[in-house]
Amino acid sequence: MIRACTVDELPPGESVRLPGPPAIAVFHTEDGELYAIGDTCTHQDASLADGWLEGCFVECPLHAARFDLRTGMPTCLPAKDPVRTYAVVVDEGVVYVQDAADEDAA
Repeated sequence: MIRACTVDELPPGESVRLPGPPAIAVFHTEDGELYAIGDTCTHQDASLADGWLEGCFVECPLHAARFDLRTGMPTCLPAKDPVRTYAVVVDEGVVYVQDAADEDAA
């Protein structure tokens, strides 16, 4: 598991970028849900953590591609390929992201 931050350090409506590799973006929605996805837009090299969060969707700051945080699927062009999603665990107020090695071992 990768430590991202504490819940208090990531207010609703905000995101944090974990440098990686691979870089991962963690989002805290206004509804209080936490999601983690690959940070790099699949259309062009842009950080999704720098994008605009609306509900369970993030809009890429470069060309306005939108991704569903729950599935990683793009919801509009120009992105056609999904971003990877990661499991998020909160333990004693600390947000952790399950890394690829943990997922492959499971």
